[in-house]
Amino acid sequence: MSPDVPDASSSAPVPTGPAPSTPAPPAHAPGPLGRGARLARFVSRDTTGGLLLLGATVLALVLANSPAADWYGAVRDTTFGPAALHLDLSVGAWAADGLLAIFFFVVGLELKQEFVAGSLRDPRAAALPIAAAVGGVALPAVIYTLVNLDAGGDALQGWAIPAATDIAFAVAVIAVVGKRLPPALRTFLLTLAVVDDLLAITIIAIFYTSGILFLPLLAALVPLAAFALLVRRGVRSWWLLIPLGVVAWALVHASGIHATIAGVVLGLLVPAIATRRAGVDHTGPDGHVERHPLTHHFAERWSPVSSGVAVPLFAFFSAGVTVGGLTGLRDALTDSVALGIVLALVFGKSIGITVSSLLVTRLPGIRLDPSLRWPDIVGLSFVAGIGFTVSLLVGELAFGSGSERDDVVKVGVLVGSLVSALIGAAVLTVRVRQRARADARADADAER
Repeated sequence: MSPDVPDASSSAPVPTGPAPSTPAPPAHAPGPLGRGARLARFVSRDTTGGLLLLGATVLALVLANSPAADWYGAVRDTTFGPAALHLDLSVGAWAADGLLAIFFFVVGLELKQEFVAGSLRDPRAAALPIAAAVGGVALPAVIYTLVNLDAGGDALQGWAIPAATDIAFAVAVIAVVGKRLPPALRTFLLTLAVVDDLLAITIIAIFYTSGILFLPLLAALVPLAAFALLVRRGVRSWWLLIPLGVVAWALVHASGIHATIAGVVLGLLVPAIATRRAGVDHTGPDGHVERHPLTHHFAERWSPVSSGVAVPLFAFFSAGVTVGGLTGLRDALTDSVALGIVLALVFGKSIGITVSSLLVTRLPGIRLDPSLRWPDIVGLSFVAGIGFTVSLLVGELAFGSGSERDDVVKVGVLVGSLVSALIGAAVLTVRVRQRARADARADADAER
């Protein structure tokens, strides 16, 4: 689930060294990547992040349904941390509140980059994926609500569970099956996912926060302001920024607002425009020096941590649900909460995204990218029905971690995401084969 932050070099980097035609050698030639840098780059890949997330999920399910289930539950429920600061949390809660804040920090970096210098800067270009994201959030919520209108109890509290798209899994599916698909499809998905994340963050902040304590919330403004001042001055020292981020996170947690919001805010405070003071020099193979914004720099540093550690560990401690064999799976899926989630993820996402896209292209000046066709959007819309990380988080916020309904939520999210992924992958695979045949015919015609 690691968001793929766009390369900031596309956002008007500021040249600070000799032009490529200058014969003088660069001040510091780029050496070969070290082992740590190669590992970080490997972990940051779309497919690697998706595979790590999938592996952690499968391992959690296997352990939770094996003789090791008691050990798995004991580890997940072990509590530690300073009680005086209200941080005596279980391992599972630390993963959801603490580690996932790293993921949301990277999301905040991506949001800042997109809104300031990326695809969301131009309203006309962004209108189509934004409309698709809104439709992909609204219709699943409606479908879930309709299914659970007569369910009674607290079932309706989970209306936002199927609203979010798991970008790590979704982009991994595109990367695996869509090698011949046009790059515009991936860009569409990334932009949609950015807006989807923003909507999910807003929903968590507004609808899943209660009993706010304003004193710690106001106190959190101090480390946040200090963090903002330092990064705007170009400070990148971890021993200054990380403690400020941790203090801000702890104060937001103490206020009653979900602590992952602190991660988003910290990401949004990082400058997305490279300046003489706030930026990082990157030297290319030709010796040309470009200055990249700090959003790009921090994303390079933290995306591997997010996709390689934080998100897989969250999945490992959140996805472990005891299914109870086929009988238990059938019983869980007869629950209106799980049924609503599955229907919303599979049909709500696909119909909401496709119909919203169709409607907005009827407006003057808004068109689908010339390299895309509507079957591509349909396949993408099913892939966007993979709602995992944020969906599990919202489920815990709605029904409580470890509750009976929480287990039902996990079954619904896992089944709905799996079905969506299989349908989306099948549609896009057909499209890949169609494009391959079309390319072969074009090559044959050219030879004639």
